[in-house]
Amino acid sequence: MTWRPTLARSVVLRHDRVRGTDLLLLPERVVVLHGNAGGVLRLCDGSREVEDIVAELAARFPGAPVAGEVPEFLETLRKEGWLR
Repeated sequence: MTWRPTLARSVVLRHDRVRGTDLLLLPERVVVLHGNAGGVLRLCDGSREVEDIVAELAARFPGAPVAGEVPEFLETLRKEGWLR
């Protein structure tokens, strides 16, 4: 089975201009995202497989350890129920 991650229905990704960072808005909770986490999650639109997301990020950030870190990050968010 291939996973095409997308945000859960109750989760909204927003950019906070005041703080200059991305946020995940959840029911009764706000999660402040650090680094490029928001950029990774913007690629999770349900049309790309995890491999495609990793390939796109590897092209944008040559030499960055995206192949190991991004799938782990996405799986962590999936376990939290923030991605489906």
